[in-house]
Amino acid sequence: MSTHTGHAVFHPQTAHMDLPGIRNVSFDAPFQWLREGAADLLKAWPLSLFYGVVIALLGYALTHAAEGRPHLAMALTSGFLFVAPVLALVFYGVSHRLEHHHKLPRLFVPLLAWRANPGSLGLFTVMLLFVLISWERISAILVALFLNGSGIGGLSDLMSVSAVQQHTDFVLAYVAFGGVLALMVFSISVVSLPMMMHRKVDFATALVTSFMATRLNFPVMLLWGALIAGLVAIGMATHFIAMVVIFPWLGHASWHAYRTLIEHE
Repeated sequence: MSTHTGHAVFHPQTAHMDLPGIRNVSFDAPFQWLREGAADLLKAWPLSLFYGVVIALLGYALTHAAEGRPHLAMALTSGFLFVAPVLALVFYGVSHRLEHHHKLPRLFVPLLAWRANPGSLGLFTVMLLFVLISWERISAILVALFLNGSGIGGLSDLMSVSAVQQHTDFVLAYVAFGGVLALMVFSISVVSLPMMMHRKVDFATALVTSFMATRLNFPVMLLWGALIAGLVAIGMATHFIAMVVIFPWLGHASWHAYRTLIEHE
């Protein structure tokens, strides 16, 4: 164990993997990440809000494209969290430049962030797409088991208090399955994507590092995950209007989470 910027650093030992040091952070760290993310958003607001608009429109289109098919609408709405780390790559790149006091890139340059480590980032994207497809199938099974013949015709039919009370068994099952899957995805993605963009590390090393960082700081990461889920829920509840600001804010904050949790090279 060693110290760096006031935090204890754990150096995991794994066969055939050279993992970086992982810091043990304090419980208030997620709020500091949000403050630093907000500072980056203010510094790069034209660029960040442009991509915030693009991602909000994409999210709105995806989650409302299947309004008449409940399982697909619910899968895409909740699955937005699963693919969000890949969409946030543009904000990791902008925060990286701000950290080194570089000029902001031109409008479409952040879209090239994947070129920093295309093989590993591509594998991770494929993995997240597989998770999203699997979640769609799980959603279809749950809807068939609990809502078949219930008269539920779309996502809006399930949003009322009376519908939730009437189908409590479905809601509990859906939250349980979705929560477990979300926790798994969160644990392997919380620092892996910014790490793969920032360092020339392979796919497996990034995933293991992210999992170890989550395990070492589990209460803090639960709080961080809850803050992300809560803010994204607010963004969705406003028909993705608030997501124009919330998504870039969380993207920039996630970069600072990575830089705090993982020891610098």
